Amino acid sequence: MSIKEFFTKNREAAQLAYGLVLIIVIPALIVFNTIFIINKYNSSIDVALQRQALGFGRAVSALISDDLDKPEELQSQVIELQKSSPDIMDLSVLAPEGENFRVTASTEEEDIGKAFDFYFYKLAWSQARGDGLATDSLLLSRDKEGNDLLANYNPNDRFWLVAMPMSDLSGNKQALLATRLSAQVVNDLTKYNRNASIYLLMVTVLIVILFLAASVRLWDYVLLYRKIKEVDQMKDEFISIASHELRTPVTSIRGYVSMAIDGSLGPISKKAKESLEMVQKSADRLAGLVEDLLNVSRIEQGRLQVDLKPVEVGAVIREIEEELRVQADEKKLKLLFHPHAEKLPLVNLDSERFKQVLINLIGNAIKYTEKGQVEIITQLAETGKILEIRIKDTGIGMTAEERGRLFEKFYRVQNEKTRKIIGTGLGLWITKQILEMMEGKITVDSIKDVGTQVTLSFPIIK
Repeated sequence: MSIKEFFTKNREAAQLAYGLVLIIVIPALIVFNTIFIINKYNSSIDVALQRQALGFGRAVSALISDDLDKPEELQSQVIELQKSSPDIMDLSVLAPEGENFRVTASTEEEDIGKAFDFYFYKLAWSQARGDGLATDSLLLSRDKEGNDLLANYNPNDRFWLVAMPMSDLSGNKQALLATRLSAQVVNDLTKYNRNASIYLLMVTVLIVILFLAASVRLWDYVLLYRKIKEVDQMKDEFISIASHELRTPVTSIRGYVSMAIDGSLGPISKKAKESLEMVQKSADRLAGLVEDLLNVSRIEQGRLQVDLKPVEVGAVIREIEEELRVQADEKKLKLLFHPHAEKLPLVNLDSERFKQVLINLIGNAIKYTEKGQVEIITQLAETGKILEIRIKDTGIGMTAEERGRLFEKFYRVQNEKTRKIIGTGLGLWITKQILEMMEGKITVDSIKDVGTQVTLSFPIIK
């Protein structure tokens, strides 16, 4: 079995697996991307803070370097610097003493005079003039015995350790500046932004998961739609085949029954003739149903063709009027044609299809009218650009709700007055489709128990 055949055979399972993969992969990529951006953002902030801390150290070093040999003034400046800048957590000046560094001035006055041999100080002392070290790691701030530079610091505090040598005008190193700068404000802002990003990420992932879940659900509807479409196509093909197969025997039945009734097959009794006439009516109804089904099939499959040509509709209407007059006379109805002019303007029509439309609409008007008349009226509309053909009856009429569904397939108005009237509910649907193919329009106005007016509109050929 090839890969294509496998996926075709297991299409639903493959689509479900595809949907599950999307639900997992897409949120995972969004999470990874967000975390990656947050980490890069934090790294950029750290680099900026490190450069800022070194810059601050250079500024302080330049400010107090002239007082290195004046302990009291140096101590006073150190205290004033801390007061003027809340970001300075502590500030010390240390003098080299062998391998150690002794505190000569500090904001932590109890440390003055103490000697320290922290690796961080030694590493900073080895830096070039104007350079130093800035770190947020405490791993460098230990002595040989493993004691920390900051033994009692608050682990929740964020700060930078800065140390750099201070030189005289000759470039000789004289002392070491060591300070601890608070980064708590920046840390709080970073934490806030990170948390906000995470919350937004969670909402985004939730929305994406819901969307993808809905998409997977939509795939079910797509599959259902495809199946319905396949079934609908099979139905159309069945109707087309069945209609064609029924057409021939129905035509034969109608032919033989007609021959039997008119005596072509020999004399028959009156009772037999009445029975054959009933068979003929049933065969005619069946032939009409077969023809309607064939038309529906042709329309839905796009096989119904119309040949549009300029037509003077007055002659066509008069022909259909004469053809249907027998039905009107049987019900003692008046069938009247009132053209607005002796010769009507030309419109683009397929004559045979237009006859089919008129037979259906005028036939319906006669069928649903018990007494009174059926009128066919023509007039011009829209300043002579449109020809309107109105078929007006004094029949049973219909409600607004019934009128709204009039052009649905297989819909028939069902009430006491229509129960005995035979029909398929396809005629008006077919009529509307044919009219639209001929660039015409159909509208219906009706009042229950008063009558109905059907209006056909066609553009006039100039």
